[in-house]
Amino acid sequence: MLRNGESLPVVRISAPQGWVTFGLAELWRNRELLYFLTWRDVKVRYKQTSIGIAWALLQPLATLVIFSLVFGGLAKMPSDGIPYPLFSLAGLVPWNFFANAMTAASNGVATNANLITKVYFPRLALPIAAVLGGVFDFLIAFALLIGTMAFYGVMPTANVIWLPVFVTLAFTTALGVGLWLAALNAEFRDVRFVLPFLTQFWMFATPVVYPTSKLPEPWRTLAGLNPMVGVVDGFRWSIFGVGQPPGAMFALSAAACVLLLVTGVAFFRRMERTFADVI
Repeated sequence: MLRNGESLPVVRISAPQGWVTFGLAELWRNRELLYFLTWRDVKVRYKQTSIGIAWALLQPLATLVIFSLVFGGLAKMPSDGIPYPLFSLAGLVPWNFFANAMTAASNGVATNANLITKVYFPRLALPIAAVLGGVFDFLIAFALLIGTMAFYGVMPTANVIWLPVFVTLAFTTALGVGLWLAALNAEFRDVRFVLPFLTQFWMFATPVVYPTSKLPEPWRTLAGLNPMVGVVDGFRWSIFGVGQPPGAMFALSAAACVLLLVTGVAFFRRMERTFADVI
């Protein structure tokens, strides 16, 4: 009791009910926590590394060299009329962001077991912070793409105003898949063994090293069921003006992306009531 007979406010914490309780209002009230979790993930990633954030630059650069030698040099893969290093790098930048963010989000719950079992906070903040932390690496890799374009003397087209749309689609896809995997990883630790294979298979199902023009119809349009097809193709179209503008394939990618996010949030919220018990 307080001095004037007033009682301290009581907050009752209960498990979410149903599939549609997304808890977005609660997440917004804890947006400061989301900021600190994101910044913590960025700092931990490069803590005690000898070259620091340069790793975010070396990863796409090393992959670019390998892809250019193997696919551009030996396999003579077509590149829609632009230099193959630019073609592959424009695919690698959004793909690496997606793959790294998805992996980080899938481990967001399991790696924060001590925090989850000691204090209550919106559990959605963990995978969201993991994906937001990947934006930092994306910006560094995008700077590498800009520098490579300058080296080849290639200027972006007016379609570049659409670039934020495709970046948002990559972010949403990474979060949607990451939410599914994070909830499953808390219950079944087999996910960590499946994830590398899933990432590798998904990359070759996405036109990172080859153009979608190599796919005949109707498979080219149906490939849009993979959300990252719309992202990678849209990324190249917005920067270089190559390929087809957003159409049926992009609509399929966007629909698949929204479906992954909505079902991912619903599944995560459904499973989070048992995180503290099984983790």
